[in-house]
Amino acid sequence: MRVIHLHFGKEGGAERFFVNLARAFDQRGVEQRFFIRPDRSWGEAIAALGPVEYDNFRRISLTRWLTRRKLDRHIAEFRPDAVMSWMPRASQLQPRNFDGTRLVRLGDYPANLKHFGHCDMIVGNTPGITAHCDALGWDRGLATISNFPRWVTPEPVPRAQHDTPEDAPLVVTGGRFVPRKGMDVALRAVAQIPGAWLWLVGDGKERDALEQLARELGIADRTRFVGWVDEPIHHIASGDAFVLPSRHEPLGNVLLEAWKAGVPSVSSRCEGPAWFMRDGEDGLMADIDDVDGTAAALSRLLGNRDAAATMATSARERLEAMFSEDAVCDAYMRLFRTPQDKVRTLR
Repeated sequence: MRVIHLHFGKEGGAERFFVNLARAFDQRGVEQRFFIRPDRSWGEAIAALGPVEYDNFRRISLTRWLTRRKLDRHIAEFRPDAVMSWMPRASQLQPRNFDGTRLVRLGDYPANLKHFGHCDMIVGNTPGITAHCDALGWDRGLATISNFPRWVTPEPVPRAQHDTPEDAPLVVTGGRFVPRKGMDVALRAVAQIPGAWLWLVGDGKERDALEQLARELGIADRTRFVGWVDEPIHHIASGDAFVLPSRHEPLGNVLLEAWKAGVPSVSSRCEGPAWFMRDGEDGLMADIDDVDGTAAALSRLLGNRDAAATMATSARERLEAMFSEDAVCDAYMRLFRTPQDKVRTLR
């Protein structure tokens, strides 16, 4: 099995899953080649799995035609079974003429279908994304194949590494510091919990504003901005509770990592968690932007460790049932082996 990946993402959970899936393919004997952005924190991990071409593939760039020629050359030499693009931008690079399967993997809701003209199939990682594409008028192959967390053994980061007391209630959150991730909600919620500390794992354009908000809320001394890390699960494992406060989250990879780490969790009722998380069973949920509800849910988990542990156990069982690495990889392998004309009609 041979696959070429086209991925021009930046940093975040989607990129971590890209690395996870490529590694899983490699373990199953899939030969892979990659087109990715240069200077990514995850670039070395991908380069260890196969030949890489580096390009930003900007909308207006003199190198776009050169990148297309490079892809054509790789297809002629490598003879892949599939070309897999990740999100709309990369789909613009899909080959016009290709005998194998051309599929795009979507982890978010596209505004339109204009970039997918050379794709045979759209794979959404939630049912909501595939239903959205169907409603937009997509008339070719359509499938839902979700994500899986990387199966590393969680090893809690020593709290002393971030100058955090061992006996303090610790809440962890993670993701890009952009408005849709709701990091401000996490800060405001933790500010309502006396003595609670907060670790924010990630980075982004809102960092300065979030640091200022922590000072205004009077919790700067018990808030730690951890930055990007290779394996967030180890920091998550250090917490007594995890919170996903997103305003928009098609799936919620980082929440799955919290479930893998066995940390009781609170999530907003955004798209992905609203699909797979059972409120009161796998964790607790609060409405989007509901600071008081988020604070109350976190306080409930921190104040009742037995109930929190029961929810964490239920979450791990649900993770294993719904987000199996074998099931995800097997589903992609079936698509890669399916003739192009049949892929275009699958539903």
